Amino acid sequence: MRRIAVLGGTFDPVHSGHLTIARTVSERFSLERFVFLPAFHAPHKGDREPTSAYHRFAMLSLAAANDPKLVVSTLELDKRKSRYTVETLPELMLEYFGSKLFFVMGADSWMDITTWKEWETVLTVSDHIVVTRPGYDLGFGHITEQIRERVVDLRGKREKSLSEFERETKAIYITDAVRFNTSATELREDLSDGELEETDDLPVEVAKYIEKYELYI
Repeated sequence: MRRIAVLGGTFDPVHSGHLTIARTVSERFSLERFVFLPAFHAPHKGDREPTSAYHRFAMLSLAAANDPKLVVSTLELDKRKSRYTVETLPELMLEYFGSKLFFVMGADSWMDITTWKEWETVLTVSDHIVVTRPGYDLGFGHITEQIRERVVDLRGKREKSLSEFERETKAIYITDAVRFNTSATELREDLSDGELEETDDLPVEVAKYIEKYELYI
């Protein structure tokens, strides 16, 4: 059974934190493939218009080009409309039928999960990986007891074999193996202000692309 993880988002722009998640989670969970799933327009982003799907897909493709495990999916971009995770997950399960599929989310998404459309269904359709983040007090008080029973807390267990904790039934794995605190919102603001000349927060190829097409100015 192949092991595949999917990370959704606007990726506006994709940054080094996203790549850190992909590579660390791939190693930690013995993945064969890590899929970036850019949204055409994320429902929770409100009225803010994202950078064009063309540019965001191009930047993701450049960022993933040198790692054969990294894939960029156009599943949501091809729909050309806002999509909810509860709509997309069944399509992913069908596309990767026969694989063990992990849906990856950050701590900010986890703390807002009860605002997602049919959130309990979302958390039971596939396995999930929740990545902790500095500044977020990741807790479980906002979820139901039924969902809480699915949580496998791996924090502080980075040196132990995942096989000791992995379940056969659908589970929600909380991991602190990833360490990053990069914000796409802050990157856009710095780029807009002309303050981001050299940074480790953007892959070199993405930084060059942004400069070439004068994005975020």
